[in-house]
Amino acid sequence: MEPDIGQLTARIERDTLVLREIENEIRKVIVGQDYLVDRLLIGLLVRGHLLIEGVPGLAKTLAVNTLARTLDVDFKRVQFTPDLLPADLLGTLIYDQKEGEFVPRQGPLFTNLLLADEINRAPAKVQSALLEAMEERQITLGHTTYPLDDPFMVLATQNPIEQEGTYPLAEAQIDRFTLKLRLDYPTRAEEEAILERMMVERDIEVRAVIDRLKLAELRQLTDSVYLDQKMRGYILDLVSATRNPRAAGCADLEDLISFGASPRATLFLARCAKAMALLRGRGYVIPEDVKEIATDVLRHRLVASYEAEAEEVSTDDLVARILDRIEVP
Repeated sequence: MEPDIGQLTARIERDTLVLREIENEIRKVIVGQDYLVDRLLIGLLVRGHLLIEGVPGLAKTLAVNTLARTLDVDFKRVQFTPDLLPADLLGTLIYDQKEGEFVPRQGPLFTNLLLADEINRAPAKVQSALLEAMEERQITLGHTTYPLDDPFMVLATQNPIEQEGTYPLAEAQIDRFTLKLRLDYPTRAEEEAILERMMVERDIEVRAVIDRLKLAELRQLTDSVYLDQKMRGYILDLVSATRNPRAAGCADLEDLISFGASPRATLFLARCAKAMALLRGRGYVIPEDVKEIATDVLRHRLVASYEAEAEEVSTDDLVARILDRIEVP
C-alpha cells in the first residue's frame, strides 16, 4: 500500500523544522560548507558513518564538534596516532583485587558520537578495532559482548596530502562508511566571513537542539519517505553498472574499474536518497536526490584499475560517467 504522499510531505515540513535549528546552530560557528553540513545531517538520519577527507584547516573537526554540541548525546574524540593501540579504543579488562575478578574498563568507543580524528594515522590493527563496532554496533571485551547504545555514529577525518606516517584504510574498513566526503577550499567571500568571525578568538555558544528520542523519530520519518519502484530500479542500475559496465552500456569503462560497488552501496544509496528528499521537504524520492548523493556513496566503493590511474581518471570521474550514461526514469 502506497503512503499518502501529501500527508507525509506535510508531516515532513512540520517535523523537520528542528533540522533547520541544527543548521542554524552550526552556522554560528561554520561559514559556508553547505555540502558538509547537509551530509552530516544525512549521516545522522540514516544511522551511517562518515569519512571526511580534506586538507588541513577546512573545519572538518570543528564541524563535527559543533554538530555534537547540537545533540543531547554522549560525544568523544580520539586523536589517531601511530602508537595508538586497539585497547585505547575498545577498553580493557582490569583485575579487581578486592573482588578477585577481571572487570571491564570501557574505552571511548562506548559513546553515541565518536570523532576519529586523522584515522589514517593509526595502523591497521587499530583501524580494524572499529569494524565490529561500526557494522554490528557491539564491542567484545574478553568473553563478553556489549551492545552499543543507540545512536552510535563514527565521524572520521583524514588528510589526503600527507603520505609519510599514514596507513591507508583497508577496503573492508572503508566500505563500512556510508559516505566519503571530499572538502574543497572556501570561496573568497566565505573566507572573508571566516576572517571577520574568527579573527578574535572567542567562545561561541551552541545549544543542544534535539535529544535521542527526537532523533529516533526523525530517523523513522526518513525510513517512511516513499521510494518508487522505478527509483529502486534506477539505483540498482547505477550500482550494477559499476560491476558490469559493458552490460550497462558503459563498455568503455570496463577496463577502468577493477572492482565495483558492494551491495552495501545499493542499501546506502537508497537510504541516503530518502534522507536527501526529507532535507528538501519532500515525502518521495526523485532522480535528482539519487544523483546528488551518488558520488559520496560510491566514490570509496569503486576500485580504479591501473589503466584508470595511468589516465588520471578518478573514481569521482567514473561515477560521473555512469550517472551520465544510465537512463533516468
